[in-house]
Amino acid sequence: MDFEDLLNIPPYELDRNSKSNCLTVLLKALTEYHREHCPEYAKILAALGYREDQVSSLEDIPFIPVRLFKEYYLHSLPKDQISLTMTSSGTTGQQVSRIALDSETSRNQKRVLSHIITSYIGKQRLPLLILDSPSTLHDRRLFGARGAGILGFSILGRNVTYALDNDMNLNLEGIREFLDKNKGRPKLLFGYTFIIWQHVYMGLKESGVQLDFGPDAVLFHIGGWKKLSDLAVDNEKYKKALLETCGIRRVYNYYGMAEQLGSVYVECEQGHMHASSFSDIIIRNPMDFSVQPTGEKGLIELVSTIPRSYPGHAILTEDEGIILGEDDCPCGRKGKYFKILGRIKKAEIRGCSDTYADKFSRT
Repeated sequence: MDFEDLLNIPPYELDRNSKSNCLTVLLKALTEYHREHCPEYAKILAALGYREDQVSSLEDIPFIPVRLFKEYYLHSLPKDQISLTMTSSGTTGQQVSRIALDSETSRNQKRVLSHIITSYIGKQRLPLLILDSPSTLHDRRLFGARGAGILGFSILGRNVTYALDNDMNLNLEGIREFLDKNKGRPKLLFGYTFIIWQHVYMGLKESGVQLDFGPDAVLFHIGGWKKLSDLAVDNEKYKKALLETCGIRRVYNYYGMAEQLGSVYVECEQGHMHASSFSDIIIRNPMDFSVQPTGEKGLIELVSTIPRSYPGHAILTEDEGIILGEDDCPCGRKGKYFKILGRIKKAEIRGCSDTYADKFSRT
């Protein structure tokens, strides 16, 4: 089974053995491809003593720390074939990842995202309300993950409307026009977790306005929870607030990152994050990088079949999580399901980096 075959089956259909066998073959091939086309990646593999004939499972595929994309511009194609450089989100002055994309990788990111999201909402393109500002898309040459997410969802919807103006103020007139125009119809909403809370929910609350998007409205949101955690807002409180102010009953949080755009891990009706057939999650012990068993917390490693223009197919994140189970979630979706615990502390990040550097220097 190859990448195209995966697009012809539902994204949560493969059981543990079928998925593991398929992804191991695809990830081995990607590892060899990037070794041949990215000199820096080839040096990493050489230092790690990587041998393809020693790979028997996904856990044997060599990973690289996500932080390397902040330090180096890694790409597996000539610079003149890079069609877009995408950046990760970051606060002012913070170093960001730079991800080199070509047309093939960009196209596959959108195809996988569409395949996953339509398994939740159906294949019909729905009226789309972006809970963000159109100004996010202005700089297309050095493109950010936030803008890429908006574009990715835009291909899933129609009659795209923005809930915020260029100054990040609530566009109540535009929202009401969107609701009137699509009254009684299913609607798709998309935005970033904190932006929705800070600029949409708080904007409505401060203005004393309540909206009703109807029982068939579906919201997908992504983003870190750090700022909301500081405000004592968890997933349950978040959903309750949106129900009370907007009447939105179906709210799906999902996990993903700029370094593996398209390989999203969407929350199910049980509140569990799920890995689709295009990607997987491995939990590793931060001290020795051994694989943690189900139910034990550790660093999240993400593997994906999508990245071809850059060696981002197996990356160790700086997030901590727990695998809850596999193939047996009550929602009926197969594959691993898990919980995100949050970002590890800076001291722990440095410790993990030092451990990796030590391992790197000894091989």
